[in-house]
Amino acid sequence: MTGQTLVRRHPCRAQGDIERVDCNRSLKARLAQSVHSGVIPATPKDENMVGPAFTLRNVPAREDRNPITVFRNPDRPQHVAIETCPKGHVRVRDARRDARAATAGSILVTRLAKRGAAGIVSDGGFRDAHGIGQFAMPAFHACPSAPTNLTLHEARDLKVPISCGGVPVCPGGILVGDRDGVNVIFAHLADESAEEYKGMDAPRAFVLEKVGNGAPIIGLYPCTKDENRKKVRSLAREDRPLTL
Repeated sequence: MTGQTLVRRHPCRAQGDIERVDCNRSLKARLAQSVHSGVIPATPKDENMVGPAFTLRNVPAREDRNPITVFRNPDRPQHVAIETCPKGHVRVRDARRDARAATAGSILVTRLAKRGAAGIVSDGGFRDAHGIGQFAMPAFHACPSAPTNLTLHEARDLKVPISCGGVPVCPGGILVGDRDGVNVIFAHLADESAEEYKGMDAPRAFVLEKVGNGAPIIGLYPCTKDENRKKVRSLAREDRPLTL
């Protein structure tokens, strides 16, 4: 994902606006911790996932607190999160990077998709990972995992700051997922990021084409040579397909 433009209509922006963000944007803002480590798509999708975070915090499970009978509780946060995640949001659940037990399975994810969520993200595992990967809704996890979540995870709090994939995720922060993984765009940087990266595609195509034609990367990537900088700036302003 690093350095790759991520493009999709942002559900929280006015109709017609386009969200284009890049994980280097967070680095430029001195926010290096923005890419979820070890979180990959269950199945890569053609379209990117974009949406505000709806968070669910886990704590380590304990046998006396998490018997199988807790599933009878209608107020159990795991299920409440599925039924209250707003349309167009991404449900994010932390698993403390422990994928030995599942954080969701096909039934819960099916319900989440039917309710119109933009995606689901966990740094733990998914049961029924192959089936979840066939849904149109993007799903990101660490790896397939069959054991029930009760063996390791206790769902506790909704809509609170969490850690997922080693990065902070706050409610409402923008999550962008593609074939490489998931990036967090901090909410206060979302509009600025969208504006800054409107003209990113053509400059990247310019650099990639030059390298593909045998050009050396020194002075081109990063773009420090004057003639290359002028071309890149021109393309960024025009935001049009590259013609060499």
